[in-house]
Amino acid sequence: MTASSAPGAIGAVGAVGAIGRSVPGAVGRSLAPWVAPLALVILWEALSRLQIIPKSLLPSPSEVVLAAVHATRSGDLPAHLGVSALRALGGLVIGAGIGLVLGLATGLSRALQLVVDGPIQMLRAIPALALVPLVILWFGLGETAKLFIVAVTVLFPVYLNTFHGVRSVDPHIIEMARVYDVRGLALYREVILPGALPSILVGLRFALGLAWLVLIVAETIGASQGLGYVAMNAREFMQMDLLVLTIVLWAILGKLADSLARWAERQLLPWQPRLQRMDAR
Repeated sequence: MTASSAPGAIGAVGAVGAIGRSVPGAVGRSLAPWVAPLALVILWEALSRLQIIPKSLLPSPSEVVLAAVHATRSGDLPAHLGVSALRALGGLVIGAGIGLVLGLATGLSRALQLVVDGPIQMLRAIPALALVPLVILWFGLGETAKLFIVAVTVLFPVYLNTFHGVRSVDPHIIEMARVYDVRGLALYREVILPGALPSILVGLRFALGLAWLVLIVAETIGASQGLGYVAMNAREFMQMDLLVLTIVLWAILGKLADSLARWAERQLLPWQPRLQRMDAR
């Protein structure tokens, strides 16, 4: 090896070494969040096998897995899961869409804020469960009632965060845009919406979680399909393995919804320093 090629070789070896050190670190950071849940499941299984936890009160993880396998093979679980997913998605689209429009409108109009914000704040304090009797009277026991419950619940976080995001946009930037004759829809599209987008995505992240959370309430309204229906039936017939399975599925779906929202943040807000640090890790 010549003297001139030595620095290049040393640099290549250093780069390979850095990659080798970063790969285990990245794998470790990816696996770290799963260590505590896995340890909890192992402890749960051990206590069940030692009969410290009675099976009549809480089935073991292996029994829950067997219940999931049987329900999947019969086709019941995928069907119920698909129905619940469609309900959550439909309610989310309707509620988030209304919340986004109201947040953008009241964020820039003081007069509209005085008219709209007060009633919305009062409605926000009403639990979804308290609305069920009225919803049944209004919409009956069909799908409209379930979509209404989900939509009303997810509307508020999207509205509040959109309103806050619009109000957080620098007024000097808005004034500068108006000086350059950027007005109307162009002002919303080019200035206000990008400035409010971080806050809007936070609201959407909350809404995704709430959509699954309130779905159990929505699926008590005369449902014959869905995870809420499976949970209610399992409770009535004391099928503890199915009941725990629905709870585990809700936890997994909530985590997936949160991960989807975080991915959307990284895609739509690549310039955010906080997200850049997350990607670097």
